[in-house]
Amino acid sequence: MTLSPAPIIDLMEAFRRSKAMFAAVSLGVFDALAEGPATASGLSLRLKTNAEALERLLDACVALQLLEHREGAFMNSPLADRYLVRSSPDALTGYIRYSDDALYPMWAHLDDAVREATPRWNQTFGWSGSLFDNFFQTEERKREFLMGMHGLGRWTSPVVVRAFDLSRFKILADLGGATGHLAIAACEAWPQLRAIVSDLAEAIPIANEQIVKSPARDRISVMAADFFKDDLPAADLYALGRILHDWQESRIEMLLSKIFKALPPGGALLIAERLLDEDRSGPLGAYMQSLNMLVCTEGRERTFSEYERLLKRAGFINVRGERTGRYLDAVFAEKTAEKN
Repeated sequence: MTLSPAPIIDLMEAFRRSKAMFAAVSLGVFDALAEGPATASGLSLRLKTNAEALERLLDACVALQLLEHREGAFMNSPLADRYLVRSSPDALTGYIRYSDDALYPMWAHLDDAVREATPRWNQTFGWSGSLFDNFFQTEERKREFLMGMHGLGRWTSPVVVRAFDLSRFKILADLGGATGHLAIAACEAWPQLRAIVSDLAEAIPIANEQIVKSPARDRISVMAADFFKDDLPAADLYALGRILHDWQESRIEMLLSKIFKALPPGGALLIAERLLDEDRSGPLGAYMQSLNMLVCTEGRERTFSEYERLLKRAGFINVRGERTGRYLDAVFAEKTAEKN
């Protein structure tokens, strides 16, 4: 039997598909077509591009099912209208722009990241420090990144907060809560719950913008704080959404210990992360994300048992994990109800 090279060829060409979408977002194709169908020539005048070259990109986006082509005019697919138009509440364009502007060039140095086990900010851009130091340098970058995370969070947080029974908890503190999507989803799902979105001061105005749109807005407040340096807000339930994968174990142990001490007896911690399979066979997306963490942070993705070990070491009990079927999975751990 002839062994086909198709999987290898697909991997060789995979970056072309990503870059085609990145370029269409960057040029404003989907935003322009949100206003109505247009021909390639008409769109090229609005976007100030070469008409023939733009048509090639538009045809590629049709093949990618991001656009549709009818009677000589191009229009957004429902998928693009929801996730690729900047004005959509579910837009992923901020994370796409971050992927294009920052991650794409840094991944060109993946081999060096593997050799040295350090992020590629300095090698790629001449920057030192963390992802947050670098990508929050301008208001535009900060907003795009946070709103990209918000679009993703609107899809993942509703299932994360329903993965476990949270009906006994009164106050949720979402640490590093960014735009508040997890706190919003939790308060909308659990009517007895009040929430505090805690993040760096730079994120608070954007969180307020999103919280006010929620029907649960009267039960959600904000707090500017650095969870490593400042006191944690009082709560009987803490949440960490896409936080632990940014850090080495020593930093994680410090944070988990701090949360455990702050919790009252019977309190708990909810974690949203991508879980690797215990046999290290997948999921593919989680392994690609783990490589991404190698390129841009000091962290990595982990298996449930690795999170369980870290949590039990901090004092937590009854550690459970749930696959949500979406981009993020959920881990839940409790503090004993007995007072020490």
